[in-house]
Amino acid sequence: MKGKSIKQSRFTVQSGMMLILFIVMAVITLTPFVSIFLASLRPGKEIMRQGLGLNLDTSVMSFNNYSYLFSGETPYFTWFKNSIIITAVQTVLTLFVSAFVGYGFAMYDFKFKNLLFMCVLIIMMVPMEIIMLPLFQLIIKLGLIDSIWGVILPFVAGPLPIFFFRQYLSGIPKDFLDAARVDGCSEYGIFARIVLPLMKPAFAAMGIFVGMNSWNSFLWPMIVLNSKEKLTLPIGLNALITPYGNNYDVLIAGAVFSVVPIVILFILFQKYFIAGMTAGGVKG
Repeated sequence: MKGKSIKQSRFTVQSGMMLILFIVMAVITLTPFVSIFLASLRPGKEIMRQGLGLNLDTSVMSFNNYSYLFSGETPYFTWFKNSIIITAVQTVLTLFVSAFVGYGFAMYDFKFKNLLFMCVLIIMMVPMEIIMLPLFQLIIKLGLIDSIWGVILPFVAGPLPIFFFRQYLSGIPKDFLDAARVDGCSEYGIFARIVLPLMKPAFAAMGIFVGMNSWNSFLWPMIVLNSKEKLTLPIGLNALITPYGNNYDVLIAGAVFSVVPIVILFILFQKYFIAGMTAGGVKG
């Protein structure tokens, strides 16, 4: 009994220390978000004078920045809509195409399979800046400059999603596929009816990753898009900072509101997120 009580006390102490550690980590993580939210409630002059901080000066705080942001005097909602469309289309296409390619690598044996998969791994290690110029020239030849398809199509078959789905599907027994073939199901039917339902956790985990990258993408959309009405949210917010004036109050309010879609995306798929990331690490 004494030994059991000692173990229980040790477990309680360890649980308490872990709880304290998680609380400290949560505070450190949330502090920048609280700071920028408080800054979004202050006028631009106060932001320039005090900077970002946690000081609560209620005498200068208001929601005027958000009122101006949503009044229609700025093209904020046009940028927001463009980002929503690009993120949604790119996420859906990337998940489908990458899952299809990853399924082929995981479940089929074909000539040069290992060589092609090695190419996928090599592409993962190539920085975007190296392929940006030839990719831009290709987009010009295809006539996709100043088009959302010029932003979306080059990254539909991403090497990281392909690798992730290949690893995930490598952990699924091939007996399911063989049983479906015996029952007369076609190869496309196997993928649509059997494989896709089993990939919900992987889709959720990779959907959050792809969606966040697409939503926050700045450099490539800035190169491809020229028209003001086609700009995405990160580029539009950056355009508020000019040599002739800096709208930091509107910029910070817009940055705070831009976090909302990512938070909603994570809340919707959080129950699948851990399971998908863990299963994606299975070695095939």
